[in-house]
Order: sequence, then structure tokens, then C-alpha cells
Amino acid sequence: MIPVKDHKGLYRDVSSSAIINLDDNSYYEYLKTKTKLLEDQKKIEILENEISEIKKMLNEIIKNK
Repeated sequence: MIPVKDHKGLYRDVSSSAIINLDDNSYYEYLKTKTKLLEDQKKIEILENEISEIKKMLNEIIKNK
């Protein structure tokens, strides 16, 4: 394996020319960040649905007055 210039933890596999990340800490940090983003997206989706539901209820109240 050949180290990739200016990229700590990245190596080029000589036989396949693939770039391989051997830095476990950065990989786990990536997974943690990805999980957090997915959770945040889910929370946003839930909030959007709740706001939509509130708007429907308000429109129904206004309509019934």
C-alpha cells in the first residue's frame, strides 16, 4: 500500500488502485455524523408533518366559525 500524499490515513492499493481509509477514528466520526444527520432529518420531517396537521386544524376551526 502506498500512502496518499497530503491525506493522513488514506492509502492506495497497488493491485486494484483503490483508495483505502485505514484511519478508524475518522471512519467512526463519519458514521457518527451521518447518524446525527439522519436523525435530524427525521426530526424535521416529523415537525413538518405536525405543522401541516396544525394548519389543517386551524383551517377547519376557521371554516366552522
